[in-house]
Amino acid sequence: ISNSEGDLLFLLDSSGSVSYYEFSRVKEFMWDLVQPFTFGPKDVQTSIIHISTTPTMEFPFDRYLSSGTLQQAIRDTQQLMGDTNTGKALSYAKEKFFSDEAGARPDVPKVLVWVTDGFSTDDISEPMQLLKDMGVTVFIVSTGRGNYLELSAAASQPPEKHLHFVDVDDLPIITKELRDAILDVIQANRLHAVDITSSSFRLMWPKLLSQETGYYTLEYAPTDDLARKRTNQVSGAHTSLTLSNLAPETTYEVALIPESNVHYFPPQTTRVTTLAEEISPAQVLISESGPHSFHVSWAPTLDSVIGYQILYGPLPGNSVKLLEVDGKHNSTVVENLAPNTTYLVTVTAIYKSGKEKSLSAKACTQE
Repeated sequence: ISNSEGDLLFLLDSSGSVSYYEFSRVKEFMWDLVQPFTFGPKDVQTSIIHISTTPTMEFPFDRYLSSGTLQQAIRDTQQLMGDTNTGKALSYAKEKFFSDEAGARPDVPKVLVWVTDGFSTDDISEPMQLLKDMGVTVFIVSTGRGNYLELSAAASQPPEKHLHFVDVDDLPIITKELRDAILDVIQANRLHAVDITSSSFRLMWPKLLSQETGYYTLEYAPTDDLARKRTNQVSGAHTSLTLSNLAPETTYEVALIPESNVHYFPPQTTRVTTLAEEISPAQVLISESGPHSFHVSWAPTLDSVIGYQILYGPLPGNSVKLLEVDGKHNSTVVENLAPNTTYLVTVTAIYKSGKEKSLSAKACTQE
């Protein structure tokens, strides 16, 4: 997940009320949550603050700018024990969220993920409200019982999107939902791409203009050939546009320039890479044929494929059966066949874009 600029802060309950086992499970959850992001000064930056007797920053936002180094840093994080002074930690977080010294950036979305066992020894309501008033989006994950009313008031609204109660062993259940919600916050005020295929993608951006107040100039070009820049003019009423007839496996630089007759808006930029070209399975091979089965394999397997469908039926005839195979595999055994019979086998690649490409072969069972 790239072109998503934001500062993500984990408020980690490191106090003595958390067991060593719970602490280690929460560290795994934190890593799983951020693992797909791209890290860097133009992407996501992350930091951890411990809740203990005295709040402590584990590392600043700008220290770890690759998945590997961040994973190791999360793994090396040690529990501090002590009291659960969450209010103090929130006040400290507010200070660090907006400080150059902690590597935070001005004008990027701020997200706080507070992982708690639901217990605090000091008041959280005032420092949490100050954070939210400064534009921080607050997600709370409670692995204990906790006070629902207190935590739902502390989380950003609505609580059903920003507050999770889950047993520490079931944290993986909420990982994708929480990650998507964080991504929505980070991308909400940014130009970004969705529905990416090998030849197209849809651009989305926040509503800055209206039909009366101006228009957008959209420029895009392959990163390695910026001279091939293309330009579109888009009505100020629009907040999305689909670009098509693009080259597969190509990175494009995209700039959206709001042309307002009211006041100045800075251009927004993003970088989008199209998927690999959607090709038919290049060959279908039949092997290990017996009276009642044969082995079907195909090539190549592509990252852009989510699955394969294998249709097979006797020739002549119109009865067809279907086998479904995960996109990571490139072979299967077709069974329960009639002996001494010719079958038509069709392998269809189902792409993430929704497109389908097929190739067929004939196969004979033995007598």
